[in-house]
Amino acid sequence: MKALGTLAMFLTVVGALNWGLVGIGGFAETNLNLVNLIFGSMPTVELVVYILVGLSGLLVGWAHATKKCEMK
Repeated sequence: MKALGTLAMFLTVVGALNWGLVGIGGFAETNLNLVNLIFGSMPTVELVVYILVGLSGLLVGWAHATKKCEMK
């Protein structure tokens, strides 16, 4: 279960950084969406990555809300 938590935290951080870049790219009027830049030619894979990041965010949020996570 620890591996799942680590993966979920990693994907959540990656998602947060990607959204930060999307915001910065909006001000700079350029595409800084890394998921789109990497997987843009494979839209299904891109959508799966977004779904996994969303599920990871829910898992990390649930773990923190129920105090089932360990911050070390």
